[in-house]
Amino acid sequence: MIDPSSSALLTDLYQLTMLQGYFDQGMEQSATFEFFVRKLPASRGFLLAAGLEQALVFLENLQVTPEEIEWVSGDGRFSKDFIDSLAALRFTGEVHAMPEGTVFFPDEPILRVTAPMPQAQLVESRLINLLHFQTLIASKAARCVLTAPDKMLIDFGLRRAHGAEAGLLAARASYIAGFTGSATVLAAPLFDIPVYGTMAHSFIQAHDDEMEAFDHFARSQPGNVVLLIDTYDTEAGAEKVVELAPRLQAEGIQVKAVRLDSGDLAKHAHKVRKILDDGGLTKTGIFSSGSIDEYVLRELLAAGAPIDGFGIGTHMDTSADAPYLDCAYKLTEYAGIARRKRSEGKATWPGRKQVYRLYDQHGRMQEDILTIEGDTQDGEVLIRPYMKQGKRLHQPESLETIRQRAAAELERLPLHLQELGIMPAYQVSVSPALQKLAAEVDARQA
Repeated sequence: MIDPSSSALLTDLYQLTMLQGYFDQGMEQSATFEFFVRKLPASRGFLLAAGLEQALVFLENLQVTPEEIEWVSGDGRFSKDFIDSLAALRFTGEVHAMPEGTVFFPDEPILRVTAPMPQAQLVESRLINLLHFQTLIASKAARCVLTAPDKMLIDFGLRRAHGAEAGLLAARASYIAGFTGSATVLAAPLFDIPVYGTMAHSFIQAHDDEMEAFDHFARSQPGNVVLLIDTYDTEAGAEKVVELAPRLQAEGIQVKAVRLDSGDLAKHAHKVRKILDDGGLTKTGIFSSGSIDEYVLRELLAAGAPIDGFGIGTHMDTSADAPYLDCAYKLTEYAGIARRKRSEGKATWPGRKQVYRLYDQHGRMQEDILTIEGDTQDGEVLIRPYMKQGKRLHQPESLETIRQRAAAELERLPLHLQELGIMPAYQVSVSPALQKLAAEVDARQA
């Protein structure tokens, strides 16, 4: 049975038709491709790299299985000799990349693959798929973290994510960006991400009495009593919690928090906070969910809403305000010769590239320099080696290490990029060496 997550056939048909053409012409020399974002969405000032680990796992395990060979054989577009060659295909190349959790900007490659042309070409679609999605979600989540840095933020988006893999990888990407955890249970055994959960309105509705529902849930989950109080009347629900709490406390059960999921969250939070405090539940927190994103967070904080934590779901797991990145995986070198695309509006920089980052006197990012590999510049080197001859050079990084890197990167952002809204673009300079190489390639291709 074909495993979709690792299948070499999880690709576009033109990858295979090009591979047939390369095979026919014996074009198997080394090729370099780079993944980058052409321009930022209008609502973004930076991006946060994510997805490298899944990309490396895919490359490590690349092969065309017998079941996949059988399909290719029956398709009728490909020669027998080419199909036979697919059975031996493995990734034997090099990977250079920015570490996950690194802030980056347009035209800066976050992944570089150098391998025999058929290998480097075939993996294009899946690599874009993996890097694009997690980078998109991590970047959205980072904006929430910057907006509400002292709040508990939980990924609530699985149910409206675009498929199972998207839901799981959104949990991972948002945790990298600084979220406290996820409601997606499988994220715990797969990624060791803390998982959190409360109750749904259905639990309340299944009972004839709201107070009884609260009581039953508290006794079933005595260490995690978070009660959803807005099924019928939010403030009345809060009053019932105050009435129930002393009975629970007598049995050693504490009401950890109440949850608001609808209506004017700021208005309800203020009222509920007063009800809880007047009832002696000063340590009972308020958790909110319901169509929240970084913009809603900003409004709630500006209104002084006494909310301790937030469930961020649909708007983050779909990156609703910017649902895609203008990204690409493009050939920059073949057979030792730098290559570039000059298409109108989609021109690329040629050759294998490196990015250097400069910081100001306060330790904040000041300027990046995009240049060719080997052209040493001042600053921090951002693109590092990860694979050679198809093998990893290092053990996989822990998610906690990646998470700490992301936190440090966000802290070093220029202050204006930590704000929401359209801000002046960050400076990315193209080195004279790269400009010279581009001119040479243009002259050769004229």
